[in-house]
Amino acid sequence: MKNITVLLAEDHGIVREGLRALLDHEKDIVVLGEAKNGREAVVLSRKLRPDVVVMDVAMPLLNGLEATRQILRQRPPPKLLILSMHMDEAYMDQARALGASGYLSKQTTFPALAEAVRKIQEGGTFFCPAAAKHRASSPAKIPTARLSSRETEVLQLVAEGNSNKDIAGELKISLKTVEKHRQSLMDKLDIHHTAGLTRHAIAIGLIEGNVPLTLN
Repeated sequence: MKNITVLLAEDHGIVREGLRALLDHEKDIVVLGEAKNGREAVVLSRKLRPDVVVMDVAMPLLNGLEATRQILRQRPPPKLLILSMHMDEAYMDQARALGASGYLSKQTTFPALAEAVRKIQEGGTFFCPAAAKHRASSPAKIPTARLSSRETEVLQLVAEGNSNKDIAGELKISLKTVEKHRQSLMDKLDIHHTAGLTRHAIAIGLIEGNVPLTLN
């Protein structure tokens, strides 16, 4: 029987190492690599061609949902299993709409994670039923559909405190192109300062709420 190959995408080192140790203990699962941010996950998925990518939602440089969108454009695409602290229904609906095969809470037990990996590799789906309980009490925080994939990337990088020059280097595009994307997302959101963009990124769950506001 062929082993199931997995790529782990998780920005917290101790969590990532723990997941790897647990999955590697399974006889039929092999962890090919680890990514500490969404952009690295996209690159490693293309390079390693895993069967399954286990993806956190809140990650630096590129959030897990946008990374999922980009990874599922690869041919052939791997299966995507979202593993997240965000348990409101909106996140699960967004993941499903993007093409993810599963969504699990980080509060889940390890046997459930292993079961989910196996099930989605076989062509099934595995969406944690616990998320439905949070629908009424948790506000929807999902990336706005009005922004393009690139504008979403720029928004996250701006909100994380990167300058236009830093963003150009990270995305490997010209400074002029960054300025164009930044102006476009400001126009679409009707937000014209960095602090407002940062607050918006936090409000929709694009980044965590502990990022300091930049006042320029």
